Amino acid sequence: MPKMTFIERNGIAREVEAPVGLSVLEVAHKHGVDIEGACEGSLACSTCHVIVDPAWAGKLKKASEDEEDMLDLAFGLEKTSRLGCQIVISEALDGLVVKLPSATRNAAG
Repeated sequence: MPKMTFIERNGIAREVEAPVGLSVLEVAHKHGVDIEGACEGSLACSTCHVIVDPAWAGKLKKASEDEEDMLDLAFGLEKTSRLGCQIVISEALDGLVVKLPSATRNAAG
């Protein structure tokens, strides 16, 4: 089974099993990682914002225009920022590393 690593807000790296077909957001929730996901993955918020390790950023599918629009609302946006609900785990992403931003912004709240 593929694995991925979350760099949590406290800087601690946490490697977890990442079943193929689940989104990064779903993997985070499965393992109790502190990602909100207020819209439950419906691409209507930016609370599942993650910063993809630069070594992995080029291996992901390009962000859709809708994802880019939601990322514009994210706190602490970086060049490799993505929404966790839009990254679906595949065998090719075994070893993926993402960092949680220092905070999130829920525009709906």
